Amino acid sequence: MDFSPAKSAEGCLLSNQTRPYEAEFRWPNASSKSQAPMPIWHILDVGSIWMREFASALGRIEPTVAWQPKMLATGGLQDWQKGQHLADPPLQFTEFPLQRGYARAPLRWLKPFEDKLLAMLKSRSPQPGNSPLMCSTPFYAPVAEGWLGPVIYYSTDLTSAYAGLDSSQVDALEMRMCHVADLVCPNSRRIAAHLQEVVRCDPHKIVIVPNATRSSNIADQPCYKPGPLPPDIAHIPRPIAGVLGDLSGNMDWELIAEAIRLTPAFSWVFVGPTHRAITDVKQSADREWTIQHASFIGPKPYGELQRYARSLDVAVLPYRKHEPTYSGSSTRFYEHLAALRPMVASRGFAELLEKEPLLTLIDTPQELAHGLMVLKAQSFRDGQEQARWQASHTGTWEERALTISRALLSTRSMRTTAGVL
Repeated sequence: MDFSPAKSAEGCLLSNQTRPYEAEFRWPNASSKSQAPMPIWHILDVGSIWMREFASALGRIEPTVAWQPKMLATGGLQDWQKGQHLADPPLQFTEFPLQRGYARAPLRWLKPFEDKLLAMLKSRSPQPGNSPLMCSTPFYAPVAEGWLGPVIYYSTDLTSAYAGLDSSQVDALEMRMCHVADLVCPNSRRIAAHLQEVVRCDPHKIVIVPNATRSSNIADQPCYKPGPLPPDIAHIPRPIAGVLGDLSGNMDWELIAEAIRLTPAFSWVFVGPTHRAITDVKQSADREWTIQHASFIGPKPYGELQRYARSLDVAVLPYRKHEPTYSGSSTRFYEHLAALRPMVASRGFAELLEKEPLLTLIDTPQELAHGLMVLKAQSFRDGQEQARWQASHTGTWEERALTISRALLSTRSMRTTAGVL
């Protein structure tokens, strides 16, 4: 197998494999000569792209079992488990049945799901008392409460802000989750503040773990020119302003449409799904107008996004300020960070307000258009290429997995020293 680095058209060396990381997690007082099996990490669940990326990275560091629910419309919980394999990212996960509405009355009383799920988890754990369980949603609080080993709450969304959810129920579940967890890992400062202020999470348990990119996306040296255009957009004339990711109501389509009108010298390319409806009438109409006046090439597998990110002259992150987007962590920012291309972003994402000068922040379509024209006059060199390259090295999923592994080890060590365990 050839492990030599790939070389892009602009001469930048790109890693074609993940960087090596040694397993570092060792329980306090564990003997290196012990023949006992290693504790198994369980991730519940890997339904989202970012959780799959995280689970794949963690699996290269720790023995890991990933779990994903298969939602059933009727019929209640069954006993089966099905093994599944993903090639990109490399990930083995176990599929288990989960009844829709499992967290709502009356199902949560009539058909408690946690007993069967706990039995499934324990069946894959040689040492259940030492095996960490990572829960990615507050609705798994009953499972966390029944787990014998350490618990990690990995909070990747301001869940209580989602439409259609009962915020008081979510807050109550998060309070239970934070109480039982050894470690709480929100992916932004705002979610951390919410957990402390609203659900009274112990701040000593909290370690902020933002989203990230793959280590294989990190260039071995800074790049100052865009990469080659992928074949499906090779016909589009430069300069190209690009928007990657979910193209739904989290984008400010009014801002985008007006910016397109103000920048006739640019081609605009959009990579991502557009199937989700937008409830705001004006925003929905502006998205339809944009679809007619720009290049939309549809969704791409996560692993292919970096090719598009590197090929852009400038990346645009036009978030609309609303929850739960505003309080989260921007996965696409870390993709563009690794691509090293200049970025112009709206102030619709709190995390990005702390990222200058790695990107340029704007408020209006006029400011966005002006920012693009300034970059064009500078041949799309904003002087931050080296800084983005350096920052990208600490923004990988492997680094995020190591952060949590080390933090849990530290937490458990302190509790052991204090005589809690």
